[in-house]
Amino acid sequence: MAAAAAVWGRCWFRAWLCRRAGQGCGRHYRAALCAELKQPLAIEEVDPRPVRPHEVRVDVHFCGVNFADILVCHGQYQERPQLPFTPGMEFAGTVLETGTDVSAVKEGDRVIGMSGFNGMAEECVVDHKALWQIPEGVPLREAAALPVSYSTAILALEHRARTQPGETVLVTAAAGATGLAVIDVATNILQAKVIAAAGSDEKCQLAMQRGAHSSVNYSQGSLKEAVRKLVGSGGVDVVIDTVGGDLFLEALRSLAWEGRIVVVGFAGGTIASVPANLLLLKNVSAMGLYLGRYRDQNFPLFSRGLSSAIQYCQQGRIQPHIGAVFKLEEVNDAFLHVTQRKSTGKVLLSLK
Repeated sequence: MAAAAAVWGRCWFRAWLCRRAGQGCGRHYRAALCAELKQPLAIEEVDPRPVRPHEVRVDVHFCGVNFADILVCHGQYQERPQLPFTPGMEFAGTVLETGTDVSAVKEGDRVIGMSGFNGMAEECVVDHKALWQIPEGVPLREAAALPVSYSTAILALEHRARTQPGETVLVTAAAGATGLAVIDVATNILQAKVIAAAGSDEKCQLAMQRGAHSSVNYSQGSLKEAVRKLVGSGGVDVVIDTVGGDLFLEALRSLAWEGRIVVVGFAGGTIASVPANLLLLKNVSAMGLYLGRYRDQNFPLFSRGLSSAIQYCQQGRIQPHIGAVFKLEEVNDAFLHVTQRKSTGKVLLSLK
């Protein structure tokens, strides 16, 4: 911790020098920079780049902190941006400037965006297709929680698992941002019954408060046996798993006849091998969901998922849970908050 504090202090000193040097020499904005993998991020003053014809400059108010942001800063994510880079997959803010070919949004519009890694900064420049307008009645703070977690929940439940009303959905890491989004969408949009699986009694209690029908603390024993006690030998219809490893295998064994399990991530750090005989015995399906690929391979579907989340939020049918908000200069504390499993719901950076 002392070494990290020393590095953090040096980063702040460099940032202070940049600010001093930049005064009177043109406009700058602050951004979190990953200059070296597996090292604390630095807060630096950055020169704004010109907006291309198809791009938009956004004044960022809030940026989501996702596990993927931490992985990419450790070189462990599917995408590997060239160093140095600014992490941040999702953000909410207001339009500052538009390119000459942009007509969908205008200066002053409130927008949310999801465009790779560049959101942990006071402003960012993105393709206009990566932005969605925020309707009246939806605060920027809540809007910032929608792009990753709720798009994932909607596509996992509706598009991949084809969840039907009355079915039983088991979700792991249920108190995390994606887990709570799955509970919200499954319960309030799809009218499914949710079993929330989490690693502590406190997280199970939160999941229940957010709409789960029952909960399982998988730190206290077998997930499979606990689920069996709740639903009997028949099993659950759908599993949304973000943990992986042994927990994935227990969840897989908890599926009912023709059940579906959707792999969303590996927060537990271990990627399990799927025993094909388990798929055969109950005619179950195991499938994946990599949200970013939909942006590239099927953008209309990706866009519809996020548009639905925005509409549900405006209608009051879903309510994103914000677990913690950190300032930009506290970005390393925010990362630590997530990696130490202290986080519940969405963790945000506030840029204002």
